Amino acid sequence: MPLPSVGYSLGSPFIELQSVDSTNNYALAQIHANLARPGTCYFAHEQTTGKGQRGKSWATEKDANITMTVVLTPSFLQLFQLFQLSACVAVATYYFLSKYAGASMAIKWPNDLYWRNNKIAGILIENVIGKRKKGPTTWNWAVIGIGVNVNQTKFPTAIKNAGSLKQITGNEFDTVALGKELCECLDQTYKKLMNEGFETIHSEYGNLLYKKNEIVKFKRLNRVFAATVKNVNESGQLVIEHGIEERLDFGEVEWVL
Repeated sequence: MPLPSVGYSLGSPFIELQSVDSTNNYALAQIHANLARPGTCYFAHEQTTGKGQRGKSWATEKDANITMTVVLTPSFLQLFQLFQLSACVAVATYYFLSKYAGASMAIKWPNDLYWRNNKIAGILIENVIGKRKKGPTTWNWAVIGIGVNVNQTKFPTAIKNAGSLKQITGNEFDTVALGKELCECLDQTYKKLMNEGFETIHSEYGNLLYKKNEIVKFKRLNRVFAATVKNVNESGQLVIEHGIEERLDFGEVEWVL
């Protein structure tokens, strides 16, 4: 039997902000002030100090790209299932982007979106955790930040492999309209996860994996080594093979591209 509806839609309400430091920071502040509503999307026309994975920044031109955060209460998931939400968001973002960029899109583990060898989008999920005196901790909020390069065509030289929808298609886009469309994709995929479970989304994530079955270079500490990308398991570990099969946790290695 399907689970009951979450009772809200991702992207509703859709709130436009003229300028913020980071949409994730803004969303977290709204949550801590008890002003956030599950499903809300905070879309910024300008983001001055956007956040990426592992403390990196996300540079973006004003009014040129999608910089947004969606907040939700993942009541049907537990903290150890965090990768299920991450994969769900990555798959939804892939389907949104592939409508415009075609089948050359892929999901680069753990949650970047690449067109061929160019990074088009990135995802950063932060969480608000509740503590109990007894029993397990609770996953109160997920704060899903998504940045998509849309109309920007020039990037700082320090940023490698960046690309945008305009560079791929030659077209200029309405970033707000695209942000709302992305929310629709997120909503559909999130409800699919809730009602049908993780198996299908996990399979889709694996099929869409960047460099799958290809030999690539990774860096662990100061050592660079080559390995074949095999898959990502249900816990979110990257499965590689280099003489032996190995499972890598997020942050354990860096891609060398």
